Amino acid sequence: MERFDVIGVGVGPFNLSLAALTQPVDGLTARFYDAKPQFQWHPGLMLPEAEIQVSFLKDLVTLVDPTNPFTYLNFLVHEGRIFRSAVANGMSSSRQEFEQYYRWVARQLPSVRWGHKVKSVSLNEGSFEIECESGEVAQTATLALGSGRTPYLPDFAAVLQGDQVLHSSDIMTCRPATAGRRVMVVGAGQSGAEVVNYLLADDAALPQSLTWVSSRAGFLPIDDSPFTNDWYTPSYVEHFHSLDAERRSHLLKQQRLSSDGISEDLLRRIYRRLYQLGTVADGLLEHRIVANHRVLDLARDGDALTVTLHDDDRGRTARRTEDIVIFCTGYRADFPDYLEPLRERVTVDGQRFEIREDYSLEWDGPEGLQIYVQNFAEESHGIADPNLSLASWRSARIVNSIVGGERYRLGRLSGLASWSLS
Repeated sequence: MERFDVIGVGVGPFNLSLAALTQPVDGLTARFYDAKPQFQWHPGLMLPEAEIQVSFLKDLVTLVDPTNPFTYLNFLVHEGRIFRSAVANGMSSSRQEFEQYYRWVARQLPSVRWGHKVKSVSLNEGSFEIECESGEVAQTATLALGSGRTPYLPDFAAVLQGDQVLHSSDIMTCRPATAGRRVMVVGAGQSGAEVVNYLLADDAALPQSLTWVSSRAGFLPIDDSPFTNDWYTPSYVEHFHSLDAERRSHLLKQQRLSSDGISEDLLRRIYRRLYQLGTVADGLLEHRIVANHRVLDLARDGDALTVTLHDDDRGRTARRTEDIVIFCTGYRADFPDYLEPLRERVTVDGQRFEIREDYSLEWDGPEGLQIYVQNFAEESHGIADPNLSLASWRSARIVNSIVGGERYRLGRLSGLASWSLS
Protein backbone atom coordinates (compact mmCIF):
# COMPACT_ATOMS: atom_id res chain seq x y z
CA MET A 1 0.00 0.00 0.00
CA GLU A 2 1.43 3.37 -1.04
CA ARG A 3 1.44 6.39 1.24
CA PHE A 4 1.36 10.05 0.13
CA ASP A 5 1.59 13.39 1.92
CA VAL A 6 -1.65 14.49 0.27
CA ILE A 7 -4.35 12.68 -1.69
CA GLY A 8 -6.95 14.52 -3.73
CA VAL A 9 -10.32 13.08 -4.65
CA GLY A 10 -11.77 14.42 -7.89
CA VAL A 11 -9.82 16.33 -10.54
CA GLY A 12 -11.80 19.25 -11.84
CA PRO A 13 -10.18 22.68 -12.33
CA PHE A 14 -9.72 23.21 -8.60
CA ASN A 15 -7.87 20.03 -7.64
CA LEU A 16 -6.02 20.25 -10.96
CA SER A 17 -4.77 23.62 -9.71
CA LEU A 18 -3.71 22.01 -6.44
CA ALA A 19 -1.92 19.24 -8.35
CA ALA A 20 -0.09 21.82 -10.47
CA LEU A 21 1.01 23.77 -7.40
CA THR A 22 2.11 20.72 -5.41
CA GLN A 23 4.19 19.44 -8.33
CA PRO A 24 7.18 21.79 -7.78
CA VAL A 25 7.19 21.47 -3.96
CA ASP A 26 10.28 19.46 -3.04
CA GLY A 27 9.64 16.49 -0.79
CA LEU A 28 5.84 16.68 -1.01
CA THR A 29 4.30 13.50 -2.41
CA ALA A 30 0.83 13.71 -3.90
CA ARG A 31 -1.75 11.53 -5.63
CA PHE A 32 -5.02 12.68 -7.22
CA TYR A 33 -7.78 10.24 -8.20
CA ASP A 34 -10.61 10.78 -10.67
CA ALA A 35 -13.20 8.42 -12.12
CA LYS A 36 -13.10 9.92 -15.61
CA PRO A 37 -10.79 8.49 -18.30
CA GLN A 38 -9.29 11.95 -18.91
CA PHE A 39 -9.87 15.55 -17.87
CA GLN A 40 -13.36 16.78 -18.75
CA TRP A 41 -14.90 20.13 -17.89
CA HIS A 42 -18.72 19.98 -18.04
CA PRO A 43 -18.66 18.19 -21.41
CA GLY A 44 -22.45 18.29 -21.69
CA LEU A 45 -22.36 22.10 -21.58
CA MET A 46 -19.41 22.62 -23.91
CA LEU A 47 -21.40 24.78 -26.31
CA PRO A 48 -19.58 26.01 -29.43
CA GLU A 49 -19.65 29.75 -28.66
CA ALA A 50 -19.30 29.60 -24.86
CA GLU A 51 -16.54 31.72 -23.30
CA ILE A 52 -15.13 31.85 -19.80
CA GLN A 53 -16.33 34.90 -17.87
CA VAL A 54 -12.95 35.73 -16.33
CA SER A 55 -9.52 36.68 -17.62
CA PHE A 56 -7.28 33.78 -18.62
CA LEU A 57 -4.83 35.08 -15.99
CA LYS A 58 -7.16 33.40 -13.52
CA ASP A 59 -5.90 30.03 -14.63
CA LEU A 60 -4.53 27.19 -12.48
CA VAL A 61 -1.37 28.92 -11.23
CA THR A 62 -0.60 32.38 -12.64
CA LEU A 63 -1.89 34.69 -9.89
CA VAL A 64 0.29 33.02 -7.24
CA ASP A 65 3.14 31.56 -9.32
CA PRO A 66 3.51 33.24 -12.74
CA THR A 67 6.77 31.38 -13.45
CA ASN A 68 5.09 28.00 -13.04
CA PRO A 69 5.28 25.93 -16.27
CA PHE A 70 1.52 25.26 -16.13
CA THR A 71 0.29 28.77 -16.97
CA TYR A 72 -2.23 29.41 -19.74
CA LEU A 73 0.29 31.66 -21.49
CA ASN A 74 2.82 28.83 -21.53
CA PHE A 75 0.16 26.56 -23.01
CA LEU A 76 -0.44 29.08 -25.84
CA VAL A 77 3.31 29.34 -26.51
CA HIS A 78 3.75 25.57 -26.41
CA GLU A 79 0.90 25.10 -28.90
CA GLY A 80 2.18 27.87 -31.21
CA ARG A 81 -0.93 30.03 -30.70
CA ILE A 82 0.30 32.97 -28.64
CA PHE A 83 0.32 35.69 -31.33
CA ARG A 84 -2.92 34.58 -33.00
CA SER A 85 -4.62 34.30 -29.62
CA ALA A 86 -3.48 37.79 -28.58
CA VAL A 87 -5.08 39.24 -31.71
CA ALA A 88 -8.21 37.08 -31.69
CA ASN A 89 -9.03 36.86 -27.99
CA GLY A 90 -7.18 39.51 -26.01
CA MET A 91 -7.40 38.44 -22.35
CA SER A 92 -10.35 36.09 -22.87
CA SER A 93 -10.69 32.46 -23.91
CA SER A 94 -13.35 30.13 -25.18
CA ARG A 95 -14.43 27.35 -22.84
CA GLN A 96 -13.24 24.80 -25.40
CA GLU A 97 -9.72 26.24 -25.51
CA PHE A 98 -9.57 26.55 -21.74
CA GLU A 99 -10.48 22.86 -21.48
CA GLN A 100 -7.66 22.10 -23.93
CA TYR A 101 -5.35 24.00 -21.58
CA TYR A 102 -6.58 21.98 -18.60
CA ARG A 103 -5.99 18.74 -20.51
CA TRP A 104 -2.51 19.90 -21.51
CA VAL A 105 -1.65 20.43 -17.85
CA ALA A 106 -3.28 17.17 -16.73
CA ARG A 107 -1.23 15.13 -19.19
CA GLN A 108 1.99 16.44 -17.63
CA LEU A 109 1.16 15.72 -14.00
CA PRO A 110 2.40 12.30 -12.83
CA SER A 111 0.40 12.66 -9.60
CA VAL A 112 -2.97 12.32 -11.39
CA ARG A 113 -4.63 8.92 -11.85
CA TRP A 114 -7.51 8.80 -14.32
CA GLY A 115 -10.04 5.98 -14.36
CA HIS A 116 -9.77 5.53 -10.59
CA LYS A 117 -13.11 6.13 -8.91
CA VAL A 118 -12.75 6.49 -5.15
CA LYS A 119 -15.03 4.00 -3.45
CA SER A 120 -14.49 5.02 0.18
CA VAL A 121 -12.40 7.08 2.55
CA SER A 122 -12.03 5.65 6.03
CA LEU A 123 -9.72 5.71 9.04
CA ASN A 124 -7.17 2.96 9.49
CA GLU A 125 -4.32 2.94 12.00
CA GLY A 126 -4.26 6.70 12.42
CA SER A 127 -4.38 7.52 8.70
CA PHE A 128 -6.93 8.11 5.98
CA GLU A 129 -7.28 5.04 3.81
CA ILE A 130 -8.54 5.65 0.29
CA GLU A 131 -9.96 2.67 -1.60
CA CYS A 132 -10.64 2.88 -5.34
CA GLU A 133 -13.04 0.70 -7.31
CA SER A 134 -10.01 -0.32 -9.38
CA GLY A 135 -8.64 -2.04 -6.28
CA GLU A 136 -5.92 0.53 -5.61
CA VAL A 137 -5.57 1.46 -1.93
CA ALA A 138 -3.47 4.32 -0.55
CA GLN A 139 -2.97 6.14 2.73
CA THR A 140 -2.39 9.75 3.69
CA ALA A 141 -2.63 12.23 6.53
CA THR A 142 -4.08 14.92 4.28
CA LEU A 143 -7.13 14.81 2.03
CA ALA A 144 -8.20 17.38 -0.56
CA LEU A 145 -11.83 17.00 -1.61
CA GLY A 146 -12.42 18.30 -5.12
CA SER A 147 -15.20 16.08 -6.43
CA GLY A 148 -17.28 19.11 -7.32
CA ARG A 149 -20.92 20.03 -7.33
CA THR A 150 -23.71 18.02 -8.93
CA PRO A 151 -26.35 19.34 -11.38
CA TYR A 152 -29.54 20.36 -9.58
CA LEU A 153 -33.00 19.49 -10.86
CA PRO A 154 -36.22 20.07 -8.89
CA ASP A 155 -37.71 16.78 -7.67
CA PHE A 156 -40.67 17.02 -10.07
CA ALA A 157 -38.22 17.31 -12.98
CA ALA A 158 -35.71 14.73 -11.76
CA VAL A 159 -38.32 11.93 -11.92
CA LEU A 160 -38.90 12.73 -15.62
CA GLN A 161 -35.28 13.24 -16.58
CA GLY A 162 -34.46 12.00 -20.07
CA ASP A 163 -34.43 13.28 -23.65
CA GLN A 164 -37.42 15.59 -23.00
CA VAL A 165 -36.54 16.83 -19.51
CA LEU A 166 -32.89 17.57 -18.91
CA HIS A 167 -30.38 19.71 -17.08
CA SER A 168 -28.30 22.13 -19.11
CA SER A 169 -25.19 20.09 -18.22
CA ASP A 170 -26.51 17.29 -20.45
CA ILE A 171 -27.46 19.24 -23.55
CA MET A 172 -24.38 18.35 -25.63
CA THR A 173 -24.37 14.69 -24.57
CA CYS A 174 -28.14 14.18 -24.83
CA ARG A 175 -28.55 16.50 -27.84
CA PRO A 176 -32.35 16.65 -27.64
CA ALA A 177 -34.20 16.86 -30.97
CA THR A 178 -35.41 20.46 -30.61
CA ALA A 179 -35.90 21.33 -34.30
CA GLY A 180 -39.55 22.12 -35.00
CA ARG A 181 -40.61 21.42 -31.43
CA ARG A 182 -41.86 23.45 -28.48
CA VAL A 183 -38.95 24.14 -26.11
CA MET A 184 -38.79 25.82 -22.72
CA VAL A 185 -35.55 26.95 -21.08
CA VAL A 186 -35.77 27.51 -17.31
CA GLY A 187 -33.18 29.77 -15.70
CA ALA A 188 -31.69 33.16 -16.54
CA GLY A 189 -28.07 32.80 -15.55
CA GLN A 190 -25.14 32.45 -17.94
CA SER A 191 -25.88 28.78 -18.66
CA GLY A 192 -29.51 29.56 -19.52
CA ALA A 193 -28.41 32.30 -21.90
CA GLU A 194 -25.81 30.06 -23.54
CA VAL A 195 -28.44 27.35 -24.08
CA VAL A 196 -30.86 29.87 -25.62
CA ASN A 197 -28.12 31.23 -27.87
CA TYR A 198 -27.29 27.68 -28.97
CA LEU A 199 -30.94 26.91 -29.79
CA LEU A 200 -31.21 30.09 -31.87
CA ALA A 201 -27.97 29.66 -33.80
CA ASP A 202 -29.09 27.60 -36.80
CA ASP A 203 -32.12 28.52 -38.94
CA ALA A 204 -32.45 24.91 -40.11
CA ALA A 205 -32.61 23.57 -36.56
CA LEU A 206 -34.83 26.17 -34.89
CA PRO A 207 -37.53 25.05 -32.47
CA GLN A 208 -41.14 25.75 -33.42
CA SER A 209 -41.42 27.86 -30.28
CA LEU A 210 -39.05 28.94 -27.52
CA THR A 211 -40.09 30.04 -24.05
CA TRP A 212 -37.32 31.38 -21.79
CA VAL A 213 -38.36 31.66 -18.14
CA SER A 214 -36.64 33.66 -15.40
CA SER A 215 -37.63 33.67 -11.74
CA ARG A 216 -35.80 36.99 -11.44
CA ALA A 217 -37.19 40.40 -12.30
CA GLY A 218 -35.51 40.21 -15.67
CA PHE A 219 -32.68 38.75 -17.72
CA LEU A 220 -29.94 40.50 -15.85
CA PRO A 221 -26.30 41.15 -16.77
CA ILE A 222 -23.35 40.06 -14.71
CA ASP A 223 -21.92 42.82 -12.53
CA ASP A 224 -18.31 42.88 -13.70
CA SER A 225 -17.49 46.37 -12.46
CA PRO A 226 -14.17 47.08 -10.68
CA PHE A 227 -15.30 47.47 -7.07
CA THR A 228 -17.62 44.49 -7.35
CA ASN A 229 -14.66 42.41 -8.50
CA ASP A 230 -12.97 43.19 -5.19
CA TRP A 231 -15.32 40.53 -3.76
CA TYR A 232 -13.13 38.10 -5.70
CA THR A 233 -9.91 38.97 -3.89
CA PRO A 234 -8.17 37.16 -1.03
CA SER A 235 -8.66 40.08 1.37
CA TYR A 236 -12.43 39.95 0.90
CA VAL A 237 -12.54 36.18 1.41
CA GLU A 238 -10.75 36.64 4.72
CA HIS A 239 -13.14 39.43 5.73
CA PHE A 240 -16.21 37.40 4.71
CA HIS A 241 -15.06 34.38 6.71
CA SER A 242 -14.81 36.54 9.84
CA LEU A 243 -18.52 37.48 9.73
CA ASP A 244 -21.36 35.65 11.45
CA ALA A 245 -23.45 33.15 9.47
CA GLU A 246 -26.53 35.37 9.22
CA ARG A 247 -24.54 38.29 7.78
CA ARG A 248 -22.75 36.02 5.30
CA SER A 249 -26.06 34.62 4.06
CA HIS A 250 -27.43 38.14 3.57
CA LEU A 251 -24.36 39.25 1.62
CA LEU A 252 -24.42 36.22 -0.68
CA LYS A 253 -27.95 37.13 -1.78
CA GLN A 254 -26.87 40.72 -2.50
CA GLN A 255 -23.81 39.64 -4.46
CA ARG A 256 -25.37 36.90 -6.58
CA LEU A 257 -25.36 38.79 -9.89
CA SER A 258 -21.60 39.25 -9.69
CA SER A 259 -21.39 35.52 -10.33
CA ASP A 260 -24.67 34.35 -11.85
CA GLY A 261 -25.54 37.20 -14.19
CA ILE A 262 -25.25 36.98 -17.98
CA SER A 263 -22.41 38.53 -19.95
CA GLU A 264 -23.65 41.68 -21.67
CA ASP A 265 -22.28 40.67 -25.06
CA LEU A 266 -24.29 37.44 -24.94
CA LEU A 267 -27.46 39.29 -23.96
CA ARG A 268 -27.02 41.62 -26.96
CA ARG A 269 -26.47 38.69 -29.33
CA ILE A 270 -29.64 36.95 -28.13
CA TYR A 271 -31.71 40.14 -28.30
CA ARG A 272 -30.45 40.89 -31.80
CA ARG A 273 -31.16 37.35 -32.96
CA LEU A 274 -34.69 37.39 -31.54
CA TYR A 275 -35.30 40.75 -33.19
CA GLN A 276 -34.18 39.31 -36.53
CA LEU A 277 -36.37 36.22 -36.12
CA GLY A 278 -39.36 38.38 -35.21
CA THR A 279 -38.99 40.89 -38.05
CA VAL A 280 -36.77 40.08 -41.01
CA ALA A 281 -37.45 36.34 -40.72
CA ASP A 282 -40.97 36.62 -39.35
CA GLY A 283 -42.61 33.25 -38.80
CA LEU A 284 -39.47 31.15 -38.29
CA LEU A 285 -39.82 31.09 -34.50
CA GLU A 286 -42.49 31.90 -31.95
CA HIS A 287 -40.84 33.07 -28.74
CA ARG A 288 -41.77 34.24 -25.26
CA ILE A 289 -39.24 35.76 -22.86
CA VAL A 290 -40.91 35.70 -19.45
CA ALA A 291 -39.54 37.12 -16.18
CA ASN A 292 -40.87 36.79 -12.62
CA HIS A 293 -42.16 33.27 -13.24
CA ARG A 294 -41.23 30.12 -11.35
CA VAL A 295 -41.80 26.56 -12.55
CA LEU A 296 -43.82 24.75 -9.89
CA ASP A 297 -44.55 21.41 -11.52
CA LEU A 298 -44.07 19.26 -14.57
CA ALA A 299 -46.22 16.37 -15.80
CA ARG A 300 -46.38 14.14 -18.85
CA ASP A 301 -49.34 14.64 -21.17
CA GLY A 302 -49.05 11.91 -23.78
CA ASP A 303 -45.92 12.71 -25.77
CA ALA A 304 -45.88 16.29 -24.46
CA LEU A 305 -45.23 17.98 -21.11
CA THR A 306 -47.51 20.22 -19.06
CA VAL A 307 -45.56 22.90 -17.21
CA THR A 308 -47.14 24.72 -14.27
CA LEU A 309 -45.69 28.17 -13.58
CA HIS A 310 -46.34 30.78 -10.90
CA ASP A 311 -46.59 34.42 -11.95
CA ASP A 312 -44.96 36.25 -9.05
CA ASP A 313 -46.20 39.64 -10.29
CA ARG A 314 -49.87 38.69 -10.28
CA GLY A 315 -49.85 35.86 -7.76
CA ARG A 316 -51.47 33.31 -10.05
CA THR A 317 -50.54 30.12 -11.88
CA ALA A 318 -50.49 29.33 -15.58
CA ARG A 319 -49.85 26.22 -17.65
CA ARG A 320 -48.01 25.66 -20.90
CA THR A 321 -47.61 22.62 -23.11
CA GLU A 322 -44.06 21.93 -24.23
CA ASP A 323 -42.17 19.11 -25.90
CA ILE A 324 -38.80 19.68 -24.25
CA VAL A 325 -37.88 21.48 -21.02
CA ILE A 326 -34.23 22.33 -20.29
CA PHE A 327 -33.47 23.30 -16.69
CA CYS A 328 -30.53 25.67 -16.26
CA THR A 329 -30.85 25.53 -12.49
CA GLY A 330 -27.24 25.33 -11.41
CA TYR A 331 -25.37 22.97 -9.16
CA ARG A 332 -25.31 22.05 -5.49
CA ALA A 333 -22.65 20.70 -3.15
CA ASP A 334 -23.91 17.27 -2.11
CA PHE A 335 -22.16 15.23 0.54
CA PRO A 336 -19.75 12.87 -1.29
CA ASP A 337 -20.74 9.20 -1.20
CA TYR A 338 -17.14 8.10 -0.71
CA LEU A 339 -16.98 10.05 2.56
CA GLU A 340 -19.95 8.24 4.17
CA PRO A 341 -17.71 6.26 6.59
CA LEU A 342 -16.70 9.62 8.11
CA ARG A 343 -19.99 11.54 7.83
CA GLU A 344 -20.71 11.84 11.55
CA ARG A 345 -17.15 12.95 12.25
CA VAL A 346 -16.80 15.63 9.56
CA THR A 347 -20.22 17.32 9.56
CA VAL A 348 -22.47 19.32 11.83
CA ASP A 349 -25.78 17.49 12.40
CA GLY A 350 -24.75 14.99 9.73
CA GLN A 351 -25.12 17.58 6.94
CA ARG A 352 -22.87 20.62 6.59
CA PHE A 353 -19.13 21.12 6.88
CA GLU A 354 -17.58 23.55 9.34
CA ILE A 355 -14.70 25.08 7.39
CA ARG A 356 -11.69 26.94 8.79
CA GLU A 357 -10.11 29.96 7.15
CA ASP A 358 -7.43 27.78 5.45
CA TYR A 359 -10.18 25.57 3.88
CA SER A 360 -9.58 22.70 6.28
CA LEU A 361 -12.49 21.09 8.11
CA GLU A 362 -13.32 21.20 11.76
CA TRP A 363 -13.82 17.51 12.45
CA ASP A 364 -13.77 14.87 15.15
CA GLY A 365 -10.74 12.90 14.07
CA PRO A 366 -7.21 11.99 15.11
CA GLU A 367 -4.81 14.87 15.61
CA GLY A 368 -2.59 15.47 12.62
CA LEU A 369 -5.12 14.40 10.00
CA GLN A 370 -6.44 17.22 7.83
CA ILE A 371 -9.26 17.44 5.28
CA TYR A 372 -9.30 20.38 2.84
CA VAL A 373 -12.23 21.28 0.61
CA GLN A 374 -12.46 22.87 -2.83
CA ASN A 375 -15.79 24.33 -3.98
CA PHE A 376 -17.64 23.46 -0.78
CA ALA A 377 -17.18 26.76 1.05
CA GLU A 378 -19.42 29.42 -0.51
CA GLU A 379 -21.41 29.88 2.72
CA SER A 380 -18.25 30.36 4.78
CA HIS A 381 -15.80 31.94 2.31
CA GLY A 382 -18.00 33.90 -0.06
CA ILE A 383 -19.32 34.30 -3.58
CA ALA A 384 -15.93 33.55 -5.18
CA ASP A 385 -15.76 29.97 -3.92
CA PRO A 386 -17.25 28.16 -6.97
CA ASN A 387 -15.71 30.71 -9.37
CA LEU A 388 -12.42 30.28 -11.27
CA SER A 389 -11.15 33.65 -10.02
CA LEU A 390 -9.45 32.43 -6.83
CA ALA A 391 -8.63 28.85 -7.85
CA SER A 392 -4.86 29.35 -7.76
CA TRP A 393 -4.90 31.41 -4.56
CA ARG A 394 -7.05 28.87 -2.69
CA SER A 395 -4.83 25.99 -3.84
CA ALA A 396 -1.71 27.91 -2.82
CA ARG A 397 -3.23 28.59 0.57
CA ILE A 398 -3.93 24.90 1.00
CA VAL A 399 -0.35 24.05 0.00
CA ASN A 400 1.00 26.55 2.54
CA SER A 401 -1.20 25.04 5.23
CA ILE A 402 -0.08 21.50 4.37
CA VAL A 403 3.64 22.31 4.49
CA GLY A 404 3.27 24.60 7.51
CA GLY A 405 5.00 27.55 5.87
CA GLU A 406 4.86 30.12 3.09
CA ARG A 407 5.76 28.05 0.03
CA TYR A 408 3.72 30.57 -1.97
CA ARG A 409 3.82 34.27 -1.03
CA LEU A 410 0.24 35.36 -0.48
CA GLY A 411 0.49 38.18 2.03
CA ARG A 412 0.07 41.13 -0.36
CA LEU A 413 -2.75 39.81 -2.54
CA SER A 414 -5.55 42.27 -1.87
CA GLY A 415 -8.00 44.44 -3.76
CA LEU A 416 -8.45 48.20 -3.60
CA ALA A 417 -11.52 48.31 -1.36
CA SER A 418 -11.34 48.06 2.42
CA TRP A 419 -13.84 46.17 4.54
CA SER A 420 -13.20 47.82 7.87
CA LEU A 421 -12.11 51.23 9.20
CA SER A 422 -10.15 49.68 12.07
